[in-house]
Amino acid sequence: MIPRCTAAAAATGEVAALVELAQRSHAVITANQDPNGAYPACPTFSAYKGYAWLRDGAFTAEGISRFGNVESADRFHDWANNVLTGRRDQVDNLIAAARAGRRPSNAMMLPARFTLAGEDGSVPWRDFQTDGYGMWLWSAVTHARRHNKDMERWRSGIDVAVDYLTTFWDRPCYDWWEEHVEHRHVSTLAAIYGGLRVTVEAGVLDSGRRQSSIVATEAIRTLVLSQGVAEGHLSKWLGTSAVDGSLTACVVPFGLIGINDPIALTTIAAVSSGLDVNGGVHRFRADVFYGGGQWLLLSALLGWNLTVRGDTQAALKYLRWMAAQANADGDLPEQVPTHLLNPASRQEWVQRWGVVATPLLWSHGMYLILADELRLDKTAPRGSEVGNEGRRREP
Repeated sequence: MIPRCTAAAAATGEVAALVELAQRSHAVITANQDPNGAYPACPTFSAYKGYAWLRDGAFTAEGISRFGNVESADRFHDWANNVLTGRRDQVDNLIAAARAGRRPSNAMMLPARFTLAGEDGSVPWRDFQTDGYGMWLWSAVTHARRHNKDMERWRSGIDVAVDYLTTFWDRPCYDWWEEHVEHRHVSTLAAIYGGLRVTVEAGVLDSGRRQSSIVATEAIRTLVLSQGVAEGHLSKWLGTSAVDGSLTACVVPFGLIGINDPIALTTIAAVSSGLDVNGGVHRFRADVFYGGGQWLLLSALLGWNLTVRGDTQAALKYLRWMAAQANADGDLPEQVPTHLLNPASRQEWVQRWGVVATPLLWSHGMYLILADELRLDKTAPRGSEVGNEGRRREP
C-alpha cells in the first residue's frame, strides 16, 4: 500500500498528479504482463520486446507487490519459479563440472533473459549475469513476507537459484548493464548477497543450503570490503575507484552495507555528486549507450536510499523528476537524453534499435517503490507531514 506523501506536495495539489502516475504505472505493468506471468522488459522496444529479465522483473514485482496487487506479483514469481525449476538438471550439471575442477564456458551458464514462455532466447545476447538470480530471491521472499505467502510455493525455484549462486557467486560476469564480463561487479555481488541473506532469514532452506548461503554471504561481504571500496565508497567493480549508479542498491535494498555505515553514506554521496544532475541519475561517467542519458530507475534507487535514511524532502526530488519524464500517455522511458554524457554516440543507437525503450516496466516498478517509500497515497492525500526525521531503519 502507498499511504501518504509530504504536506508540501499535498498543499500544491501536486500529489494528485503523482498518485495518478502511480495508478498509470500499475496499469502499464499489469496490461503488459504475459498470461504466463512474465513482465516483458518493454512491449515496443526492438531489443527488449518479447523478453523478460529476472532483474527487471524482480523490481517490477516489488513495485506491484507494494501497490497491493498480490495476484500479479504471485504470477510473476510463479513464472520465475517454473523457469528455474525447469533448469534443475542444467544447474546440477554445471555444479558437477565445477566440483570436478572444470570451468563451464559462459555460454553454458544460465541466461539473464528469457522469452515470455520461459525459454532461452534465439538471438545472441550477453547472457551470463548472476545478479538477477539474487534479485529474484530477494523479491520473492520480500513479497511473501509482506503478504504472508507460503514460500513452499516457490521452493523448487529457490533451491535452484541458491545452488547456482552459492557455487558461482565469485565468478566474473556481465554487470547490470551487460558490460565488462571480465570483472566482478560490486552491485552484482550485493544482489547475490541480498537474495541469499533474506532467504536464510526466511527459514525456507534445508540445513545444507542454509549453511552454504551463510558461507557465501560472509565471503561476499569480506571480499567487497577488502577489494570493492575505494576512497571510502563502494566501487563499480573490484579493484577500481569508478562509481556506478547501481551501487546504492548495495545499501538499500540489498543490505550489504548498513544504511548508517560510513561506507554507505560516502557511496550515496559519491553517486549524488558524480552522477546526479537535477534529479536524473546517470549509470556511470563513461556511458555511451544512447549517449549516456539519465535513468529513471536509478533516480528511484537513490531516492529510495535517501528515504530510508530519513531525508524524505531530498528523496521527493527524485520522484518529481521521474514524473516529469512521463510522456503524454503517462509512459515512463528507460532513460532521457538530457545532460548526455557522450552525445556523439546517441545517434548510433537510435539507428540500431530505434527510440529509447518506452514504456520500460522497470521504470514504472521503481516509481511505485519510491512512491510507497515516500508514503504517497494511491487515492487521496492524507495531509500528514513527513519531515527529515522520517523513518530510519536498516534495510
